[in-house]
Amino acid sequence: MPHPEADPHIRLDLYQERSSAVTATITGTPTRTLHALLTIHGFEPLDEQTMVMARIDREEPHYAEQAALALRAENLTVDIAPGLRDEIDTEWTWANYPMPWCSRAEVREVSNDAQKIYDDIRHGRLIVHAHAHDGWTTVAVGTYLHGPSIHLHGENHLRTESMRYDNPVEAITEFDRLYGDAVRPGPALATSTELEAERARTSLPGAAEAQPTPATTRLVGAHAAAAGNHEALLNDFLESHGEWEKWSSIPVESAC
Repeated sequence: MPHPEADPHIRLDLYQERSSAVTATITGTPTRTLHALLTIHGFEPLDEQTMVMARIDREEPHYAEQAALALRAENLTVDIAPGLRDEIDTEWTWANYPMPWCSRAEVREVSNDAQKIYDDIRHGRLIVHAHAHDGWTTVAVGTYLHGPSIHLHGENHLRTESMRYDNPVEAITEFDRLYGDAVRPGPALATSTELEAERARTSLPGAAEAQPTPATTRLVGAHAAAAGNHEALLNDFLESHGEWEKWSSIPVESAC
């Protein structure tokens, strides 16, 4: 018969230094199993007992509630702190949202797609070759490690895939044609929203004064491991376009 104190328990609460981010505090055992289950729902570990969900679309309360429902369905005990419950129950929308015809559910769908693009970039699944400013927002061209090349449009919760190509050379050539002198190699600098989310993912609540690890290591490793066919095609393009250069100092949390 297990002791009550060994029963797994999860408490979801707001992260102190970022109003929308959510922490999951784990007690009992097995913590590794709970880590794995929480990871499925977008949480990332800060230490053995604490995980955090920090998104660029600020929809953490909504997805925290979805996580709680799924975990409770697995017969796990999940408590939601009163402050987080208030955020879950509060309806809000983006000011001056550029797609006013979208319902709240559709807005959330758009921002979740942007979150997936952001996660693919920071985890090294989507390599950004170049970016530009089109006069209104940031645009970029990149290639999935095991997929197509794409053009991206927008920043943060509004970033979308605008075009898809069969290979990097075609995508980069068209990107250069469209944006010309505005094109810069590599991803754009991280936005303030992305930097804020990164700080939440790299420091425990109450330790905001601690500086996060410079966001250069993880994606550099991913780039080094990504020397596949698309890289060879990119090299061919660079050799035939002398005005382009390879750019390797790529921040992990860069936004396109």
